[in-house]
Amino acid sequence: MSMTVNGAAVSLPDDPRVSLLDLLREYLHLPGTKKGCNQGACGACTVLVDGERILSCLALAVQFEGRSVTTIEGLGAPGSLHPLQQAFIEHDGFQCGYCTPGQICSAIGMAQEIRRGVPSHVTADLCTETISLSHDELRERMSGNLCRCGAHNGIVDAITEVFAEEDILAEAAE
Repeated sequence: MSMTVNGAAVSLPDDPRVSLLDLLREYLHLPGTKKGCNQGACGACTVLVDGERILSCLALAVQFEGRSVTTIEGLGAPGSLHPLQQAFIEHDGFQCGYCTPGQICSAIGMAQEIRRGVPSHVTADLCTETISLSHDELRERMSGNLCRCGAHNGIVDAITEVFAEEDILAEAAE
């Protein structure tokens, strides 16, 4: 049994009780994904599975047999950062940096949800095919990721800049 993590095949642990978070951190030595509350409330452990954001502390590794997991380490590398990683730096979207990997993975997953037309709690028209990522829409969609340092404005600015360039925020930017 195996899965793909950041483009490489990895074996699943023999113990079916191992969380995806613990597999990433303890078995694969990928420290970017953080263990915050370990209860699914803070978002520090957010990773992408087949492009969708999940809380890795609430998932068992064996659930992802044959699937592709992307962590913060799989998004970019020194000298070749993902555009959102670069925007977090430019907009001071972090202070202590603890929540940053989860924030970035969550924002990338959020952008995919917008592209697919998945509504949120504040989406005005549930039947629309195009969702504008307004200020309220962005904050609602990112509400599962907590920042205790107060870097929220920088986080929002970084996300807005990157996804405005991708025309996801076309209506909000006008």
